[in-house]
Amino acid sequence: MIRIVGSYLSPYVRKVLACLEAKGLGYEVDPIVPFFGDDRFSKLSPLRRIPVLIDGDLVLSDSSVICQYIEDKQPEPSLFPADIRDRARARWLEEFADTRMGDVFIWRLFNQIAIRPSVWGEKGDRELVDRTVKEDVPAVLDYLESEAPADGFRFGPTLSIGDIAPACFLRNAAWARVQIDAARWPRAAAWMGRTLASPPFKTLAKIEDAILRTPIQEQRNALMVLGAPIANDTFATASPRRGIMPI
Repeated sequence: MIRIVGSYLSPYVRKVLACLEAKGLGYEVDPIVPFFGDDRFSKLSPLRRIPVLIDGDLVLSDSSVICQYIEDKQPEPSLFPADIRDRARARWLEEFADTRMGDVFIWRLFNQIAIRPSVWGEKGDRELVDRTVKEDVPAVLDYLESEAPADGFRFGPTLSIGDIAPACFLRNAAWARVQIDAARWPRAAAWMGRTLASPPFKTLAKIEDAILRTPIQEQRNALMVLGAPIANDTFATASPRRGIMPI
């Protein structure tokens, strides 16, 4: 059984779980917020970031590496385009999502609105949030609009990592009250809407929405009540600690 360590509310974890769902691979989740990982977690993830994949004696701690491993482990249905040019482009969209969209939607928005208050008891930077919504979010959505297909998914009629990765961050953006204006970015809004309506995302959304406002220390039990595939043991600890990477 593949184990994924990380919170259902993380876009990076969501990306991995969406790939597993799309391929029909069985998995279990240790649903920890990374700041609450214990010393064993630090050994699994030296940067103290999520997700972590554990498959037997193999441990991987980067979402893109994990998604490529899942693809290699079970090639069908493929989540990477067959054409090498499209495959490279899909990887770039994944990188754009993980870096630029991660910076804008997670660290500049979701971190200020949700993570800092709930984990550290700190007040978020309202000025940063307002500036991000005004300047950075439109620039990201302009780019997605330029990449969006007229119909279907980015590289054809089936879902790929090039669709999955950007959509993962739009879920967190919506929780920060940021939506794609369909009048201004019609193709991007439709593209992301189709992706988020796909079976992997719909399956995960039911779980995510159910625990979104659940206190961190209560999420594991709440997920078990929901029937989510929760691991029997956990790498979680009671008190948060910061990792070595700056936020």
